Amino acid sequence: MEYAKMKIYIGSDHAGVDLKSQIKTRLQDRFEFDDAGTFTSDSVDYPDFAHKVAENVLSDSGSIGILICGTGNGMAITANKHAGIRAALCWSPEISALAKQHNNANIIVLPARFISTEMAMDTLNAFLTAEFEGGRHQRRIDKINI
Repeated sequence: MEYAKMKIYIGSDHAGVDLKSQIKTRLQDRFEFDDAGTFTSDSVDYPDFAHKVAENVLSDSGSIGILICGTGNGMAITANKHAGIRAALCWSPEISALAKQHNNANIIVLPARFISTEMAMDTLNAFLTAEFEGGRHQRRIDKINI
């Protein structure tokens, strides 16, 4: 599968550190990663990492982010507080492809405690290869920020 070379900003809390490591190992030949942490399974506060990734994605046009925590909810809620971030909680290839195609998601959020490594990789690959469809979807995206 061919990917465009891009930078990926990635971050996780303690629940997602193992899945994050697997993703980086499997995709290191195709992407440049900027890892915001955490790097151990010691308990941390997920917003610290969600904010770092969201800020980096916003400041680097054309980049994307990957966030991982136990359920994915905390990371998605936090990242979506940043105007211009569209973080989508995804657990299947179909959902992640639609998040990019219809919502132009720029951060994918994975629920480490509820997804296998293989399903996470399939979900991530679908996100990375999908393209935003524009048109009526852009009109809807333009209505998100308040």
